[in-house]
Amino acid sequence: MTTYIEKQTELPEIPKHWLTVNGKPVNRLEHVPRKVVVRNLDHAAGFYSPFHSHGWGQLLFISDGLIQVSAKNVGYWVVPPHRAVWIPAFIEHDARTIHSVRMGNVYISPDAAKHLPSQCQVMHVTPLLRELILEMTNFETLYDDTGVEGRVVDVFLDQLKLTPEVPLHLPHPTSKLLQEIATQLRENPADQRSMEDWGKQFGTSARSLARHFRQETGMTFGQWRQQARLLAALTRIAEGDSVANIAQDLGYNSQSAFITMFRKALGKTPGRYFEL
Repeated sequence: MTTYIEKQTELPEIPKHWLTVNGKPVNRLEHVPRKVVVRNLDHAAGFYSPFHSHGWGQLLFISDGLIQVSAKNVGYWVVPPHRAVWIPAFIEHDARTIHSVRMGNVYISPDAAKHLPSQCQVMHVTPLLRELILEMTNFETLYDDTGVEGRVVDVFLDQLKLTPEVPLHLPHPTSKLLQEIATQLRENPADQRSMEDWGKQFGTSARSLARHFRQETGMTFGQWRQQARLLAALTRIAEGDSVANIAQDLGYNSQSAFITMFRKALGKTPGRYFEL
């Protein structure tokens, strides 16, 4: 049976993954002669994995629960059920369990991952991709890569290349001023202050703030604030809060206005978003 214990290497940001293969220890994923290594993980709410990185790409598929993943100096992603977050090799990231999770953790070798995105992103998981991941969790570490198991892995990788991104990313601004504004908005998503209001508070012009916000995040101020509200809403929905309470707490004038925003952004109403 394969066992895993994470330890630190000489490079602190890259954890080792100790595996036992055929009774012999293997101290790095890079030493496993396969395209993928897969394991199941369960974590209770509140679990936190501090910043680290891997030598292989990592796909976290969430079958139940809700997790937040941050990439250092880039931003964070909220990952709900039936979605996955793709983390390329050597990207420093952390993970925080918001709602108890069950997930499939797929590590993908550099050669197998060369056609996958070079940036972190949340991906929609189709029913086919979901079943492939679940099937691979039953494989031995040294699965038969020339037989049926190897063909399943190849189909999985082909499907993963076609998987669309889900817009569940909130980018981090880089300047201290905009980081302060972003922090306040994340802590209070219902804050209705305009760029003019923020400019007066920090002694700068609304035009300058707006320009820098787009330069640093790739979004307008309004788009960024809406995205912050959207990710906050997902967390609340996963915890079972009512749409009416969420809409009010996030600063929407009505429940219908919130539902319209949510459906426009994610293609489903809040009440149906976590359905397969």
